[in-house]
Amino acid sequence: MTHAVQIGKMNRRAWIITGLLVLFQIIAFADKAVLGLVAHQAIPELGISNVQFGFIGSAFFFLYAVASVVIGVWAGRAPIKWILLALGLSWAILQFPMLFGGGAAVLLVTRIILGGAEGPATAMSLSSAHSWFRPSDRSLPSNLIAIGSTLGPVIAAPALALIIANFGWRWVFGALGLVGLLWTAVWLFVGSDGPYGAKFGKKGAGVETGDSFDDVAVSDAAAVDSDPGNASAVDRQQPVPWRSILLSGSFLVAVFAGFTNFWTQGFLTTWSPKYLAGVVNLSPEMVALFFTFPWLFGAAVLLVLGILGRWLMRRGHSVHRAIGIPFGASLTVAGLCFLLLPATSGATSVVLLTVAAGCSVIYPMAPSAMAYAVGPRQRPVLMATLGGIASIGAIISPTAVGLFMDAAGYRTPEPGKKDTIDMIAHMTDGVHQSFGVAGTLLVVAGVLSMAFLNPDRTGRRLQGKLARLG
Repeated sequence: MTHAVQIGKMNRRAWIITGLLVLFQIIAFADKAVLGLVAHQAIPELGISNVQFGFIGSAFFFLYAVASVVIGVWAGRAPIKWILLALGLSWAILQFPMLFGGGAAVLLVTRIILGGAEGPATAMSLSSAHSWFRPSDRSLPSNLIAIGSTLGPVIAAPALALIIANFGWRWVFGALGLVGLLWTAVWLFVGSDGPYGAKFGKKGAGVETGDSFDDVAVSDAAAVDSDPGNASAVDRQQPVPWRSILLSGSFLVAVFAGFTNFWTQGFLTTWSPKYLAGVVNLSPEMVALFFTFPWLFGAAVLLVLGILGRWLMRRGHSVHRAIGIPFGASLTVAGLCFLLLPATSGATSVVLLTVAAGCSVIYPMAPSAMAYAVGPRQRPVLMATLGGIASIGAIISPTAVGLFMDAAGYRTPEPGKKDTIDMIAHMTDGVHQSFGVAGTLLVVAGVLSMAFLNPDRTGRRLQGKLARLG
Protein backbone atom coordinates (compact mmCIF):
# COMPACT_ATOMS: atom_id res chain seq x y z
CA MET A 1 0.00 0.00 0.00
CA THR A 2 1.48 3.35 -1.03
CA HIS A 3 2.03 6.19 1.41
CA ALA A 4 -0.55 8.34 -0.43
CA VAL A 5 -3.22 5.64 -0.07
CA GLN A 6 -2.46 5.29 3.63
CA ILE A 7 -2.82 9.02 4.14
CA GLY A 8 -6.07 9.05 2.16
CA LYS A 9 -7.54 6.31 4.33
CA MET A 10 -6.45 8.14 7.46
CA ASN A 11 -8.14 11.33 6.28
CA ARG A 12 -11.40 9.50 5.55
CA ARG A 13 -11.25 7.85 8.96
CA ALA A 14 -10.68 11.26 10.56
CA TRP A 15 -13.87 12.66 9.04
CA ILE A 16 -15.88 9.54 9.93
CA ILE A 17 -14.77 9.92 13.54
CA THR A 18 -15.65 13.62 13.39
CA GLY A 19 -19.12 12.75 12.12
CA LEU A 20 -19.69 10.36 15.03
CA LEU A 21 -18.48 13.00 17.47
CA VAL A 22 -20.94 15.49 15.98
CA LEU A 23 -23.72 12.95 16.64
CA PHE A 24 -22.35 12.49 20.16
CA GLN A 25 -22.74 16.21 20.80
CA ILE A 26 -26.22 16.26 19.25
CA ILE A 27 -27.35 13.59 21.73
CA ALA A 28 -25.71 15.39 24.65
CA PHE A 29 -27.43 18.69 23.93
CA ALA A 30 -30.75 17.05 23.18
CA ASP A 31 -30.46 15.70 26.74
CA LYS A 32 -29.87 19.23 28.03
CA ALA A 33 -32.80 20.67 26.09
CA VAL A 34 -35.34 18.05 27.13
CA LEU A 35 -36.11 19.68 30.48
CA GLY A 36 -37.30 22.91 28.91
CA LEU A 37 -39.40 21.04 26.36
CA VAL A 38 -41.32 19.09 29.01
CA ALA A 39 -41.65 22.02 31.45
CA HIS A 40 -45.27 22.86 30.63
CA GLN A 41 -46.49 19.31 31.32
CA ALA A 42 -43.95 18.22 33.92
CA ILE A 43 -44.20 21.13 36.40
CA PRO A 44 -47.90 20.63 37.28
CA GLU A 45 -47.76 16.83 37.14
CA LEU A 46 -44.73 16.68 39.43
CA GLY A 47 -46.26 19.30 41.73
CA ILE A 48 -43.27 21.64 41.85
CA SER A 49 -42.82 25.42 41.64
CA ASN A 50 -40.90 27.50 39.10
CA VAL A 51 -37.99 27.95 41.50
CA GLN A 52 -37.91 24.20 42.18
CA PHE A 53 -37.99 23.47 38.46
CA GLY A 54 -35.18 25.98 37.93
CA PHE A 55 -33.24 24.25 40.69
CA ILE A 56 -33.60 20.92 38.87
CA GLY A 57 -32.33 22.63 35.74
CA SER A 58 -29.33 23.93 37.69
CA ALA A 59 -28.79 20.52 39.29
CA PHE A 60 -27.76 19.12 35.92
CA PHE A 61 -24.50 21.03 36.39
CA PHE A 62 -23.78 20.16 40.04
CA LEU A 63 -21.32 17.38 39.13
CA TYR A 64 -20.49 18.84 35.72
CA ALA A 65 -17.32 20.60 36.88
CA VAL A 66 -16.01 17.85 39.15
CA ALA A 67 -16.60 15.11 36.59
CA SER A 68 -15.02 17.22 33.83
CA VAL A 69 -11.78 17.60 35.76
CA VAL A 70 -11.66 13.99 37.01
CA ILE A 71 -12.35 12.50 33.58
CA GLY A 72 -9.96 15.01 32.00
CA VAL A 73 -7.13 13.78 34.22
CA TRP A 74 -8.03 10.18 33.41
CA ALA A 75 -8.03 11.04 29.68
CA GLY A 76 -4.34 11.87 29.92
CA ARG A 77 -3.69 8.23 30.84
CA ALA A 78 -6.39 6.21 29.04
CA PRO A 79 -7.63 5.94 25.43
CA ILE A 80 -10.30 8.55 24.79
CA LYS A 81 -12.29 6.02 22.75
CA TRP A 82 -13.22 4.07 25.89
CA ILE A 83 -13.97 7.20 27.87
CA LEU A 84 -16.44 8.34 25.21
CA LEU A 85 -17.99 4.87 25.14
CA ALA A 86 -18.52 4.90 28.92
CA LEU A 87 -20.04 8.39 28.78
CA GLY A 88 -22.47 7.50 25.99
CA LEU A 89 -23.63 4.33 27.74
CA SER A 90 -24.20 6.24 30.99
CA TRP A 91 -26.33 8.86 29.24
CA ALA A 92 -28.54 6.19 27.72
CA ILE A 93 -29.14 4.25 30.93
CA LEU A 94 -29.90 7.36 33.00
CA GLN A 95 -32.87 8.31 30.79
CA PHE A 96 -35.04 5.30 31.60
CA PRO A 97 -36.00 5.95 35.26
CA MET A 98 -38.20 8.90 34.20
CA LEU A 99 -39.81 6.84 31.48
CA PHE A 100 -40.91 4.30 34.09
CA GLY A 101 -42.71 6.78 36.35
CA GLY A 102 -40.05 8.61 38.35
CA GLY A 103 -41.17 11.67 40.32
CA ALA A 104 -39.50 14.99 41.09
CA ALA A 105 -36.87 13.39 43.34
CA VAL A 106 -35.95 10.84 40.65
CA LEU A 107 -35.77 13.61 38.06
CA LEU A 108 -33.46 15.61 40.33
CA VAL A 109 -31.12 12.69 41.03
CA THR A 110 -30.93 11.49 37.43
CA ARG A 111 -30.27 15.04 36.17
CA ILE A 112 -27.42 15.44 38.66
CA ILE A 113 -25.80 12.14 37.63
CA LEU A 114 -26.49 12.76 33.95
CA GLY A 115 -24.80 16.15 34.20
CA GLY A 116 -21.74 14.49 35.69
CA ALA A 117 -21.67 12.03 32.80
CA GLU A 118 -22.11 14.77 30.21
CA GLY A 119 -19.70 17.27 31.78
CA PRO A 120 -16.57 15.98 30.02
CA ALA A 121 -18.35 15.40 26.69
CA THR A 122 -17.21 18.50 24.80
CA ALA A 123 -13.61 18.31 26.02
CA MET A 124 -13.35 14.61 25.20
CA SER A 125 -14.95 15.10 21.78
CA LEU A 126 -12.54 17.92 20.93
CA SER A 127 -9.57 15.91 22.23
CA SER A 128 -10.57 12.96 20.07
CA ALA A 129 -10.97 15.16 16.98
CA HIS A 130 -7.68 16.97 17.60
CA SER A 131 -5.92 13.60 17.67
CA TRP A 132 -6.96 13.08 14.03
CA PHE A 133 -6.02 16.45 12.49
CA ARG A 134 -2.84 18.49 12.18
CA PRO A 135 -2.86 21.80 14.11
CA SER A 136 -3.65 24.13 11.21
CA ASP A 137 -6.69 22.01 10.28
CA ARG A 138 -8.27 21.64 13.75
CA SER A 139 -10.44 24.75 13.70
CA LEU A 140 -13.04 23.38 11.25
CA PRO A 141 -13.61 19.90 12.82
CA SER A 142 -13.67 21.56 16.25
CA ASN A 143 -16.43 23.92 15.15
CA LEU A 144 -18.33 21.11 13.42
CA ILE A 145 -18.38 19.28 16.76
CA ALA A 146 -19.56 22.52 18.35
CA ILE A 147 -22.30 22.69 15.72
CA GLY A 148 -23.44 19.29 16.99
CA SER A 149 -24.04 21.05 20.30
CA THR A 150 -26.38 23.53 18.63
CA LEU A 151 -28.12 20.94 16.46
CA GLY A 152 -29.07 18.81 19.47
CA PRO A 153 -31.92 21.12 20.54
CA VAL A 154 -32.83 21.81 16.89
CA ILE A 155 -33.38 18.13 16.17
CA ALA A 156 -34.79 17.41 19.61
CA ALA A 157 -37.43 20.13 19.69
CA PRO A 158 -39.73 19.01 16.84
CA ALA A 159 -39.04 15.30 17.31
CA LEU A 160 -39.62 15.34 21.05
CA ALA A 161 -42.64 17.65 20.71
CA LEU A 162 -44.18 15.03 18.42
CA ILE A 163 -43.41 12.30 20.96
CA ILE A 164 -44.97 14.38 23.75
CA ALA A 165 -48.12 14.96 21.70
CA ASN A 166 -48.56 11.27 20.89
CA PHE A 167 -47.07 9.36 23.82
CA GLY A 168 -46.72 11.83 26.70
CA TRP A 169 -43.78 13.76 28.10
CA ARG A 170 -42.14 10.80 29.82
CA TRP A 171 -41.47 9.06 26.54
CA VAL A 172 -39.01 11.76 25.47
CA PHE A 173 -36.61 10.33 28.05
CA GLY A 174 -37.10 6.83 26.69
CA ALA A 175 -36.46 7.99 23.13
CA LEU A 176 -33.20 9.67 24.13
CA GLY A 177 -32.12 6.52 25.96
CA LEU A 178 -32.67 4.36 22.90
CA VAL A 179 -30.78 6.77 20.64
CA GLY A 180 -27.90 6.81 23.11
CA LEU A 181 -27.68 3.03 23.12
CA LEU A 182 -27.58 2.98 19.31
CA TRP A 183 -24.71 5.52 19.18
CA THR A 184 -22.77 3.56 21.79
CA ALA A 185 -23.03 0.37 19.73
CA VAL A 186 -21.70 2.10 16.61
CA TRP A 187 -18.85 3.83 18.48
CA LEU A 188 -17.77 0.51 20.02
CA PHE A 189 -16.87 -0.83 16.56
CA VAL A 190 -15.87 2.36 14.72
CA GLY A 191 -14.39 4.77 17.26
CA SER A 192 -10.64 5.05 17.92
CA ASP A 193 -7.93 7.54 18.89
CA GLY A 194 -5.98 9.29 16.13
CA PRO A 195 -2.23 9.55 15.38
CA TYR A 196 -1.81 13.06 16.84
CA GLY A 197 -3.09 12.25 20.31
CA ALA A 198 -1.43 11.83 23.69
CA LYS A 199 0.49 8.66 22.77
CA PHE A 200 2.04 10.41 19.80
CA GLY A 201 2.73 13.49 21.91
CA LYS A 202 4.74 11.45 24.38
CA LYS A 203 7.11 10.45 21.60
CA GLY A 204 7.57 13.94 20.20
CA ALA A 205 10.57 16.01 21.08
CA GLY A 206 10.20 19.22 22.97
CA VAL A 207 9.93 22.58 21.24
CA GLU A 208 13.40 23.44 20.13
CA THR A 209 14.99 26.62 21.32
CA GLY A 210 14.95 28.05 17.84
CA ASP A 211 11.25 27.38 17.22
CA SER A 212 9.03 30.45 17.01
CA PHE A 213 5.82 29.09 18.54
CA ASP A 214 3.63 31.95 17.27
CA ASP A 215 4.55 31.19 13.69
CA VAL A 216 5.03 27.45 13.87
CA ALA A 217 1.74 26.67 15.61
CA VAL A 218 -0.43 28.23 12.99
CA SER A 219 1.05 27.60 9.56
CA ASP A 220 1.08 24.62 7.26
CA ALA A 221 4.85 24.67 7.16
CA ALA A 222 4.94 24.13 10.90
CA ALA A 223 1.93 21.82 11.14
CA VAL A 224 2.16 18.07 11.01
CA ASP A 225 2.73 17.27 7.39
CA SER A 226 1.07 14.42 5.55
CA ASP A 227 3.27 12.13 7.63
CA PRO A 228 2.01 11.88 11.22
CA GLY A 229 5.54 11.05 12.34
CA ASN A 230 6.51 14.72 12.01
CA ALA A 231 5.28 16.70 14.98
CA SER A 232 4.64 20.42 14.83
CA ALA A 233 5.70 22.76 17.60
CA VAL A 234 2.15 22.58 18.97
CA ASP A 235 2.28 18.83 19.44
CA ARG A 236 5.91 18.86 20.63
CA GLN A 237 5.20 21.10 23.61
CA GLN A 238 6.39 19.57 26.86
CA PRO A 239 4.19 19.38 30.00
CA VAL A 240 4.35 22.56 32.04
CA PRO A 241 3.27 23.29 35.64
CA TRP A 242 -0.53 23.40 35.95
CA ARG A 243 -0.38 26.49 38.14
CA SER A 244 1.24 28.43 35.30
CA ILE A 245 -1.45 27.38 32.82
CA LEU A 246 -4.46 27.91 35.06
CA LEU A 247 -3.33 31.36 36.18
CA SER A 248 -2.46 32.58 32.67
CA GLY A 249 -4.44 35.51 31.31
CA SER A 250 -5.66 33.49 28.33
CA PHE A 251 -7.08 30.72 30.51
CA LEU A 252 -8.80 33.11 32.92
CA VAL A 253 -10.41 35.01 30.04
CA ALA A 254 -11.48 31.73 28.40
CA VAL A 255 -13.08 30.60 31.68
CA PHE A 256 -15.03 33.84 32.05
CA ALA A 257 -16.15 33.74 28.42
CA GLY A 258 -17.20 30.12 28.84
CA PHE A 259 -19.12 31.08 31.99
CA THR A 260 -21.23 33.51 29.93
CA ASN A 261 -21.81 30.86 27.25
CA PHE A 262 -23.05 28.38 29.84
CA TRP A 263 -25.22 31.08 31.42
CA THR A 264 -27.05 31.45 28.11
CA GLN A 265 -27.25 27.66 27.69
CA GLY A 266 -28.88 27.39 31.10
CA PHE A 267 -31.58 29.87 30.10
CA LEU A 268 -32.19 28.33 26.68
CA THR A 269 -32.49 24.73 27.84
CA THR A 270 -34.62 25.49 30.91
CA TRP A 271 -36.69 28.66 30.36
CA SER A 272 -36.67 29.57 26.67
CA PRO A 273 -39.81 27.54 25.75
CA LYS A 274 -41.76 29.06 28.65
CA TYR A 275 -40.59 32.56 27.65
CA LEU A 276 -41.70 32.01 24.04
CA ALA A 277 -45.08 30.66 25.16
CA GLY A 278 -45.80 33.24 27.86
CA VAL A 279 -44.05 36.48 26.93
CA VAL A 280 -44.01 36.17 23.13
CA ASN A 281 -47.42 34.39 23.23
CA LEU A 282 -46.69 31.57 20.80
CA SER A 283 -48.68 28.36 20.44
CA PRO A 284 -47.03 25.07 21.54
CA GLU A 285 -46.38 24.17 17.91
CA MET A 286 -44.75 27.55 17.24
CA VAL A 287 -42.74 27.32 20.47
CA ALA A 288 -41.25 24.03 19.25
CA LEU A 289 -40.36 25.74 15.95
CA PHE A 290 -38.97 29.02 17.30
CA PHE A 291 -37.08 27.21 20.05
CA THR A 292 -34.79 25.88 17.32
CA PHE A 293 -33.93 29.30 15.83
CA PRO A 294 -31.12 30.32 18.23
CA TRP A 295 -29.49 26.92 17.89
CA LEU A 296 -29.70 27.01 14.09
CA PHE A 297 -28.25 30.51 14.03
CA GLY A 298 -25.51 29.35 16.39
CA ALA A 299 -24.70 26.48 14.02
CA ALA A 300 -24.34 28.95 11.15
CA VAL A 301 -22.07 31.20 13.25
CA LEU A 302 -19.88 28.24 14.20
CA LEU A 303 -19.63 27.04 10.60
CA VAL A 304 -18.61 30.47 9.34
CA LEU A 305 -16.11 31.00 12.15
CA GLY A 306 -14.72 27.49 11.70
CA ILE A 307 -14.10 28.02 7.99
CA LEU A 308 -12.67 31.48 8.69
CA GLY A 309 -10.35 30.12 11.39
CA ARG A 310 -9.04 27.35 9.18
CA TRP A 311 -8.48 29.79 6.30
CA LEU A 312 -6.60 32.24 8.51
CA MET A 313 -4.43 29.62 10.19
CA ARG A 314 -3.46 28.03 6.89
CA ARG A 315 -2.20 31.47 5.88
CA GLY A 316 -0.02 31.83 8.94
CA HIS A 317 -2.24 33.90 11.23
CA SER A 318 -2.09 33.33 14.97
CA VAL A 319 -4.68 31.44 16.99
CA HIS A 320 -5.53 34.76 18.64
CA ARG A 321 -6.50 36.27 15.29
CA ALA A 322 -8.06 33.14 13.84
CA ILE A 323 -10.11 32.02 16.86
CA GLY A 324 -9.81 34.43 19.80
CA ILE A 325 -10.88 37.65 18.10
CA PRO A 326 -13.82 36.16 16.11
CA PHE A 327 -14.99 34.38 19.27
CA GLY A 328 -14.90 37.62 21.27
CA ALA A 329 -16.65 39.59 18.53
CA SER A 330 -19.49 37.07 18.46
CA LEU A 331 -19.96 37.31 22.24
CA THR A 332 -20.04 41.11 22.06
CA VAL A 333 -22.79 41.03 19.44
CA ALA A 334 -24.72 38.56 21.60
CA GLY A 335 -24.47 40.78 24.66
CA LEU A 336 -25.66 43.87 22.84
CA CYS A 337 -28.70 41.98 21.50
CA PHE A 338 -29.60 40.73 24.99
CA LEU A 339 -29.42 44.29 26.32
CA LEU A 340 -31.79 45.47 23.58
CA LEU A 341 -34.33 42.67 24.11
CA PRO A 342 -36.34 44.29 26.97
CA ALA A 343 -37.20 47.22 24.70
CA THR A 344 -38.78 44.97 22.05
CA SER A 345 -41.77 42.67 21.62
CA GLY A 346 -43.29 40.18 19.18
CA ALA A 347 -41.29 39.27 16.08
CA THR A 348 -38.49 41.67 16.97
CA SER A 349 -37.99 39.85 20.26
CA VAL A 350 -37.71 36.52 18.47
CA VAL A 351 -35.12 37.93 16.05
CA LEU A 352 -33.02 39.51 18.79
CA LEU A 353 -33.22 36.40 20.98
CA THR A 354 -32.16 34.29 17.99
CA VAL A 355 -29.09 36.45 17.32
CA ALA A 356 -28.24 36.95 21.00
CA ALA A 357 -28.44 33.29 21.94
CA GLY A 358 -27.02 32.04 18.65
CA CYS A 359 -23.90 34.20 18.95
CA SER A 360 -23.34 33.07 22.55
CA VAL A 361 -23.74 29.27 22.28
CA ILE A 362 -20.27 28.89 20.76
CA TYR A 363 -18.47 27.77 23.92
CA PRO A 364 -16.34 25.01 22.30
CA MET A 365 -14.30 27.70 20.54
CA ALA A 366 -12.79 28.64 23.93
CA PRO A 367 -11.25 25.21 24.73
CA SER A 368 -10.37 24.76 21.05
CA ALA A 369 -8.28 27.92 21.25
CA MET A 370 -6.69 27.05 24.60
CA ALA A 371 -5.74 23.60 23.29
CA TYR A 372 -2.94 25.26 21.30
CA ALA A 373 -1.26 26.44 24.52
CA VAL A 374 -0.25 22.93 25.65
CA GLY A 375 0.88 19.60 24.24
CA PRO A 376 -1.26 16.50 23.62
CA ARG A 377 -0.71 15.03 27.10
CA GLN A 378 -2.15 18.07 28.87
CA ARG A 379 -4.74 19.00 26.28
CA PRO A 380 -7.68 16.83 27.50
CA VAL A 381 -7.16 17.91 31.10
CA LEU A 382 -6.94 21.60 30.20
CA MET A 383 -10.08 21.56 28.05
CA ALA A 384 -12.02 19.53 30.61
CA THR A 385 -10.96 21.82 33.46
CA LEU A 386 -11.95 24.87 31.45
CA GLY A 387 -15.38 23.39 30.75
CA GLY A 388 -15.86 22.30 34.33
CA ILE A 389 -15.19 25.73 35.81
CA ALA A 390 -17.11 27.59 33.10
CA SER A 391 -20.16 25.36 33.63
CA ILE A 392 -20.82 27.19 36.91
CA GLY A 393 -22.66 29.69 34.69
CA ALA A 394 -25.24 27.04 33.83
CA ILE A 395 -25.61 26.12 37.51
CA ILE A 396 -26.50 29.68 38.42
CA SER A 397 -28.55 30.73 35.39
CA PRO A 398 -31.72 28.54 35.58
CA THR A 399 -32.21 29.18 39.28
CA ALA A 400 -31.40 32.89 38.88
CA VAL A 401 -34.05 33.28 36.17
CA GLY A 402 -36.58 31.48 38.37
CA LEU A 403 -35.72 33.80 41.26
CA PHE A 404 -36.02 36.87 39.02
CA MET A 405 -39.48 35.71 37.92
CA ASP A 406 -40.48 34.91 41.50
CA ALA A 407 -39.27 38.30 42.78
CA ALA A 408 -41.21 40.02 39.98
CA GLY A 409 -44.41 38.38 41.26
CA TYR A 410 -44.86 35.53 38.80
CA ARG A 411 -46.52 32.33 40.05
CA THR A 412 -47.11 29.12 38.08
CA PRO A 413 -50.83 28.58 37.36
CA GLU A 414 -52.59 25.53 38.72
CA PRO A 415 -52.78 22.43 36.48
CA GLY A 416 -55.20 22.99 33.60
CA LYS A 417 -55.19 26.80 33.92
CA LYS A 418 -53.37 29.41 31.84
CA ASP A 419 -51.31 32.39 32.92
CA THR A 420 -53.31 35.57 33.49
CA ILE A 421 -52.35 38.85 31.84
CA ASP A 422 -50.90 40.09 35.14
CA MET A 423 -48.83 36.94 35.59
CA ILE A 424 -47.46 37.23 32.06
CA ALA A 425 -46.44 40.82 32.84
CA HIS A 426 -44.63 39.62 35.97
CA MET A 427 -42.92 36.85 33.99
CA THR A 428 -41.82 39.41 31.41
CA ASP A 429 -40.29 41.67 34.06
CA GLY A 430 -38.36 38.79 35.60
CA VAL A 431 -37.01 37.44 32.32
CA HIS A 432 -36.02 40.92 31.12
CA GLN A 433 -33.97 41.43 34.28
CA SER A 434 -32.11 38.22 33.48
CA PHE A 435 -31.48 39.48 29.93
CA GLY A 436 -29.79 42.57 31.36
CA VAL A 437 -27.43 40.40 33.43
CA ALA A 438 -26.65 38.08 30.51
CA GLY A 439 -26.04 40.97 28.13
CA THR A 440 -23.63 42.73 30.46
CA LEU A 441 -21.64 39.56 31.13
CA LEU A 442 -21.37 38.74 27.42
CA VAL A 443 -20.20 42.21 26.37
CA VAL A 444 -17.46 42.21 29.01
CA ALA A 445 -16.40 38.66 28.07
CA GLY A 446 -16.38 39.52 24.38
CA VAL A 447 -14.14 42.56 24.79
CA LEU A 448 -11.74 40.66 27.07
CA SER A 449 -11.56 37.74 24.61
CA MET A 450 -10.72 40.00 21.68
CA ALA A 451 -7.96 41.61 23.71
CA PHE A 452 -6.48 38.79 25.78
CA LEU A 453 -7.47 35.32 24.51
CA ASN A 454 -4.00 34.65 23.15
CA PRO A 455 -2.98 30.98 23.51
CA ASP A 456 -0.08 31.49 21.08
CA ARG A 457 1.67 33.87 23.44
CA THR A 458 0.74 31.73 26.45
CA GLY A 459 2.19 28.56 24.92
CA ARG A 460 5.37 30.29 23.81
CA ARG A 461 5.88 31.88 27.22
CA LEU A 462 5.30 28.62 29.11
CA GLN A 463 7.64 26.62 26.88
CA GLY A 464 10.29 29.33 27.08
CA LYS A 465 10.08 29.36 30.86
CA LEU A 466 10.33 25.55 30.92
CA ALA A 467 13.41 25.66 28.66
CA ARG A 468 15.13 28.19 30.94
CA LEU A 469 14.41 26.09 34.02
CA GLY A 470 15.67 22.99 32.25
